[in-house]
Amino acid sequence: MAVAGDKLPQGRYGRSADERADRTLRIVGAVLGAALLALVGWFGYHHVAGTKISAEVIKFDVREGADEVQVHLEVRKDEQATGSCTLRALAEDGGEVGRLDVRIGRQGESRVDEVVKIRTTRQATAAELLGCSAA
Repeated sequence: MAVAGDKLPQGRYGRSADERADRTLRIVGAVLGAALLALVGWFGYHHVAGTKISAEVIKFDVREGADEVQVHLEVRKDEQATGSCTLRALAEDGGEVGRLDVRIGRQGESRVDEVVKIRTTRQATAAELLGCSAA
């Protein structure tokens, strides 16, 4: 008589529970990875495509004892786009001492250079661009 083994013959009765669990985990991981990749792509596209107005501060001039800051602002935009950019003046301690919303409304130009004055409540030491938004 033949002695019966403790194990079932391999491959005879289908997959084991471990193989089924591994396959399920691989499928779930692939679906979640594809969803994450699609989400990152969607956010990236809307971040790049949604930007119609961008700007940067080229220079600013703070005069000693004056209650204003002159800011040279360079704006790049679509020719039909209008909107506004927000600037602020900062004191030496980092506190905000002035704020100005600059309207960007020139149609037909893709690059606009403007020098604007920010009125301040006390002596400023710096100026910064907070951001721009399309109308």
